[in-house]
Amino acid sequence: MNIIGPDALVFGVDDLAACAQYLTDYGLAPAGNGRFEALDGTAIVLAHKDDAGLPAPMGTASMLRKTIYGVADQAALGAIAEELGRDREVKRLPDGSIEALDDMGFVLGFQVTVRRALDMPAETINAPGAAPQRKPNVVAVDENAPALPRTLSHVVYFVPDVPRAEKFYVERLGFACTDRLVGAGPFLRPAGTLDHHTLFLIQTPPFMKGIEHFTFHMGGPTEVMQAGSRFVNKGYQSFWGPGRHKMGSNWFWYFNSPLGCHVEYDADMDLHDEQWTAREAPAGADASQLFLFEKRDNWAPGGPPPGAAGAAERH
Repeated sequence: MNIIGPDALVFGVDDLAACAQYLTDYGLAPAGNGRFEALDGTAIVLAHKDDAGLPAPMGTASMLRKTIYGVADQAALGAIAEELGRDREVKRLPDGSIEALDDMGFVLGFQVTVRRALDMPAETINAPGAAPQRKPNVVAVDENAPALPRTLSHVVYFVPDVPRAEKFYVERLGFACTDRLVGAGPFLRPAGTLDHHTLFLIQTPPFMKGIEHFTFHMGGPTEVMQAGSRFVNKGYQSFWGPGRHKMGSNWFWYFNSPLGCHVEYDADMDLHDEQWTAREAPAGADASQLFLFEKRDNWAPGGPPPGAAGAAERH
């Protein structure tokens, strides 16, 4: 089951214009037919909630209609179709992809991945005791530098039965549990990636079933901070962050959205293989975040010098 990770998430929304503007301001590129792409071609796809081409709604407030996973090749696609076809309908769609329901009622699609290989520099640092990563006279800060989502990282589901949901992804699709927040649920990764997780399951009452958030990987923590600050300055409301998670180690910044879920920027996630032993910790702030920043107006340690308040407001 060589599943690489989510290629796209499909939403049926109330306000197409507002959601399209949100995704564009977030940094995704409009690609036609309601598709908004990251640099590698992974995407969010929008349609109006009444669009007849969408899978049926989940019966809750969730606007997510489908999670499309990218797989390595046709052999992997065939293996998934054969496995899921043992006990449920597997639809074969005209574009060559397949579609089925998971055990919680989430619509899943599988296709040979559309991900384009990226060849881009990552954020560099200079630190005492280590070889410099930037040459002399190369500055790290560029206020006009692009900070664009590189790839769709992960999706988080609210589910009413975490053990049953986890069993489906592990036993039927070959996911592995990387870590677990006891009282919430497992971080899961499929066989085709080393990312700490592409799916996180959280136990909730049935009426909450649906998507909690999704996120795209950025090029480093500075890009998370730059993209998030630009998003705030465009009027979007920060929900949680910026900060850094413990499990996964990824930097994060979450925002409210008109898609009925939260949307995150993240960067610098841990990689794991079969040698890793999953950790467990009680769900809570101490296990979830190493540290959490809050936006402040001061621009100097002691605040603006006397008479400089106007300048602070201009900058």
